[in-house]
Amino acid sequence: MPDKNRLRRAVLTGTGTYLPEKIVTNADMALQVDTSDDWITERTGIKQRHFAAPHETAAFMGAEAGRRALEAAGMAPEQLGAIIVGTSTPDQAFPSTAVHVQAALGATNAYGFDIAAACSGFIFGLSVADAMIRSGQVESVLVIGSEVYSRILNFADRGTCVLFGDGAGAVLLQARDVEKDGAGLLSTHLHSDGRLAEILYVDGAVGQPDKPGHLVMNGREVFRHAVTLLSGAVNEALAANSLTAADIDWLVPHQANKRIIDGVGKKLGLPPERVVVTVDKHANTSAASIPLALAAAVADGRIKPGQIVLLEALGGGLTWGSALLRL
Repeated sequence: MPDKNRLRRAVLTGTGTYLPEKIVTNADMALQVDTSDDWITERTGIKQRHFAAPHETAAFMGAEAGRRALEAAGMAPEQLGAIIVGTSTPDQAFPSTAVHVQAALGATNAYGFDIAAACSGFIFGLSVADAMIRSGQVESVLVIGSEVYSRILNFADRGTCVLFGDGAGAVLLQARDVEKDGAGLLSTHLHSDGRLAEILYVDGAVGQPDKPGHLVMNGREVFRHAVTLLSGAVNEALAANSLTAADIDWLVPHQANKRIIDGVGKKLGLPPERVVVTVDKHANTSAASIPLALAAAVADGRIKPGQIVLLEALGGGLTWGSALLRL
C-alpha cells in the first residue's frame, strides 16, 4: 500500500554550469558602441558578460553544463531519463538542441526536446519536468538553459546589445518519495500574453528569410510590465503553498537587470541579502540565467539543504512564471 504521508516529487540533486572563455567587460563594449562602464552599470548593474567562440554553441555549452550536473549528482549519463533544453538560440531549426546534448553526453536511454519560451525557458522546462516526474513517466530529467545571444545582437542598438551574454546552466531532477515538508519542487506557475509580443522579440527566423534575425526590445515597456507580472507570479507561488515572503530563504530571479531584481525584492519585502544576484558577472543569459545563479549560490554555500528557494523569470512572448522548491 502506498504511504499516504509521502509524496512523489522532483528533487534537485545536481547543478552544473558553463560560461564561454571570452569575457567582455563594459570597457570592451565601449570600444564597439557609444557607451560607457558608468552608463551600463548605473542602468543595469552589469559589469561584464561572456561571448561564445564559434565552437561554443548552445548544444556544446548545454552538454558541458549537463555533464557537470550529472557528475554532481553521481549519475551516469545512460541512467538519465529525459533532457529538456530551454533556448532561443538553437544550433539548428531541427533537430533539437536537446538531442545534440543527448549525443554529446552519451545519454543513450534518454529522450529530449527543446522549449522556446525566451528568458522564461528554464522555468517552463522545470514545470514540464516536474509534471513528467510526478506522473511517473520518467525517473530523472536534466533541465538545461543554454543561450548564445551574442549571435543575435544588433550592435548598432547600444541600449540593447550591452545587456546580454552567453552561457549555460543545468539542474538534474530525480524522482523521490518524500514527506510533505521534504525536498523537491513544490509548485510551478506559468503565464504568457501574446498581445505583448512586440515589445521583446527576434526579428526573423527560418520561416522569415528576409529578416535580419536580431533581438529587438522596447526596454521601457519591458521594465514597466516586468516588476508587476513577476511579483504576481511570485505571490501566486506563495499562496499555492500557504507561505509568505518571510518563509522564503532565497529569491533566485532571472538575471535581466539589477533594477528589475531590486524592484521585485522590494515588492516582496525581501532584504537584498536574501536575493541571489549574478547579473553583474554574466549579464542577461536568458534561459541560462536562473540555473547559472542557482548553481553559483549552491556552490558557494549560500543555499543549503532544507531551504526554500523561489525562482522567477519573464521573457519574450511575453512569457513569465515562478517555481518554488525546497532543497
